[in-house]
Amino acid sequence: MKHFFLVSILWLGLFTANAQELKSPDGHFSMNFSLQIDGTPVYKLIYKDKEVIKTSKLGLELKNDKKSLLNDFKVEDTKTVTVDESWKPVWGEVASIRNHYNELAITLNQNGSERKMIIRFRLFDDGLGFRYEFPQQKNLVYFTIKEERTQFAMTGDHTAYWIPGDYDTQEYNYTTSKLSEIKGLMEKAYETGNVSQTSFSPTGVQTSLMMKSADGLYINLHEAALINYSCMHLNLNDKNFTFESWLTPDSHGDKGKMQAPCKTPWRTIIVSDDARNILASKMTYNLNEPSKIKETSWIKPTKYVGVWWEMISGKSSWSYTDEFPAVQLGVTDFSKARPNGHHGATTTNVKRYIDFAAKNGFDAVLVEGWNTGWEDWFGHAKDYVFDFVTPYPDFDLKGLNEYAHSKGVKLIMHHETSGSIRNYERHMDEAYKLMKQHGYDAVKSGYVGNILPIGETHYSQWTNNHYQYAIEKAADYQIMVNAHEAVRPTGIARTYPNLIGNEAARGTEYQAFGGERNQPNHVTILPFTRLIGGPMDYTPGIFQMDVTNGSHVNATIANQLALYVTMYSPLQMAADFPENYERFADAFQFIKDVAIDWDDSKYLEAEPGQYITVARKAKGTNNWFIGNVTGYQPFTSKISFDFLDTDTQYIATIYSDAKDADYLKNPQAYNIRKVIVTKKSKITQVSVPGGGYAISLIAVKHKSETKGLKTL
Repeated sequence: MKHFFLVSILWLGLFTANAQELKSPDGHFSMNFSLQIDGTPVYKLIYKDKEVIKTSKLGLELKNDKKSLLNDFKVEDTKTVTVDESWKPVWGEVASIRNHYNELAITLNQNGSERKMIIRFRLFDDGLGFRYEFPQQKNLVYFTIKEERTQFAMTGDHTAYWIPGDYDTQEYNYTTSKLSEIKGLMEKAYETGNVSQTSFSPTGVQTSLMMKSADGLYINLHEAALINYSCMHLNLNDKNFTFESWLTPDSHGDKGKMQAPCKTPWRTIIVSDDARNILASKMTYNLNEPSKIKETSWIKPTKYVGVWWEMISGKSSWSYTDEFPAVQLGVTDFSKARPNGHHGATTTNVKRYIDFAAKNGFDAVLVEGWNTGWEDWFGHAKDYVFDFVTPYPDFDLKGLNEYAHSKGVKLIMHHETSGSIRNYERHMDEAYKLMKQHGYDAVKSGYVGNILPIGETHYSQWTNNHYQYAIEKAADYQIMVNAHEAVRPTGIARTYPNLIGNEAARGTEYQAFGGERNQPNHVTILPFTRLIGGPMDYTPGIFQMDVTNGSHVNATIANQLALYVTMYSPLQMAADFPENYERFADAFQFIKDVAIDWDDSKYLEAEPGQYITVARKAKGTNNWFIGNVTGYQPFTSKISFDFLDTDTQYIATIYSDAKDADYLKNPQAYNIRKVIVTKKSKITQVSVPGGGYAISLIAVKHKSETKGLKTL
């Protein structure tokens, strides 16, 4: 690992004391900072001589304060730093990440109040990050944020890939439109099927926001290192195309309770004239602190199956009995209740999944609905809803763990909170102790429904602090966390790599929700938006598209295979029923073969909403896997294998859409063929709408392996 640091204190270039310029290491970006006549801090961003962000204001409006941190500033000090280092993630898309940036930290002093605020800019070769810092000082100690007033002034009416701003959910289909069209499309975009929703503006959208300018620039707005702060949305002025930060309020309407010394999350702007570079960017991770977990050998990427799709698709239930309209934990005697006959988390059924996992080389089995309380868990603002330790009578907790371990499989714990955060924290230690006692090392947590205490939302500062507390507490017990319905990730997995997955967007479950299913282009947008902050537990691998409850999955089988590569995650589920995989055993082979941890990733083709083609090299091997997904239009993929090792042959197994495949009418039509490829090989492959292809590239060890195969 190499580190190069150059530190200086200076006035930059030919600019005055109130104006500075910062360049990226490669010189393609320049950021200009200045103070306006009234002392308002502003910045602008230029990429390859094209303006990306026009002059935009910076600052924070304070509550019940004589003077906000918006204007009347003077520059007191500037510091510049150059950093060039590399770090190795515990898991990830690449084995090593370069962290290379030029930094400008500007200390501002406010006239009259004598308050100090530092604005720290870091300019990378892929974009800009900046944040506000408040050093310890006597004139600014405790303060409440009324609103952060950070602006992002766009240069035109860009095409945006957006979901409605919402304090409680990110589970929307994406809308593609011009910025000027957002207000007119908001009502349609704001689907009402989510169980907890709180909108705030007809032009409010969520980050990570992906845009494309008319002159071919790809622009992504997000945040990094969201800790002890409220989640940032963006509110658009659709007359001048300026976004302004819009923080999530707490139950009192406040946007942030602060105590100096403190800092905000980073505001991030990733830019390129090549869409593939947006997908490859690691800037969000680089703006987070190094791992606080020193010994990480217990953190392991996981491929799993589970008793989950049964409930989502309507085959089984989470609850044990239909006898009680309501239950009270510790009072209701479940041993005397009549089973409903469709409970999914039974000992017998779970053993079936354990056997399937062991037979097919999966690491773990997720079981939902194992614990008491599911009879009235939702929609009642119930505080003491689960205790996270008491199983139903038909679930043998100890015996199933012993059975799983005897087969080389682990169980994944499920902790649904029903939004009752106080209750979860009340039981967390005992719940984690139980997990360790029985050999669970991973938990899927859930926050379905309105947050308790009443008045809080899913993304307020207080609730975000809970999510962080759960991650850190889990680390104390060496437990990995897969949090669903939590705040969208912002690269925190670098600092706490036991955060092995999040949902925080529409996953596969929405394919079972009838009219509000995921659109066919959904998976061509998510890597440009949701995955900018970290991996998603998307739960792919559905082979039977007509599900039990009558809904239909908008995808082909080849598309579902490709997701294991294009939707990066160290936590990958094969979500369908075992019997459906057994029906299509030849296609299922790819899910068994594909890696979940990588040494390298190559983004071969990409256009948001249309197509993504990714190649990844499996950790510690010479084997590669390729995935392609498409949107509403067919796509002819043309790729070269020039990323492969020289003088090495690979057996390529290609899983592709059949010519007559159709995500609605014929989704199970696919072809499988094997050929030999080398570094000089090229391929042209057609994917149907909502389709794709997947390729495994296994390095040849013996010539006999290639007998009868043609070279591509």
